[in-house]
Amino acid sequence: QVQLVESGGGLVQPGGSLRLSCAAFGRTFSTSHLGWFRQAPGKEREFVAVVSWIGHNTLYTDSVKGRFSIYRDDRDDDKNLIYLEMNNLRPEDTAVYYCTAQTRGPLGRDLSRYDHWGQGTQVTVSS
Repeated sequence: QVQLVESGGGLVQPGGSLRLSCAAFGRTFSTSHLGWFRQAPGKEREFVAVVSWIGHNTLYTDSVKGRFSIYRDDRDDDKNLIYLEMNNLRPEDTAVYYCTAQTRGPLGRDLSRYDHWGQGTQVTVSS
């Protein structure tokens, strides 16, 4: 059974840091691009970052460049891990963060490319 399970969200003050984790269960994810989207209240779900399965190439949305880092651990084909290291957090980073997988096609930012989703984890940046 394929499944994406996130963890690591929480409440943090502006300027603080959090690390989100996602366990991707299922061998299909060992050859998938893995990434993160987020959705703030009243807004559409938006791309945050993605890492490719070959070469671990990365893409970021402009607003998180230099503050967020995405990386993956593929040592176990049945349980791939991805992480989103978030530094210098801002109130506008507040959202539900979703782990996601793109099983086909080139690396991209378009939501329609992604075909597996986790349940989401809340990140709140507030003093």
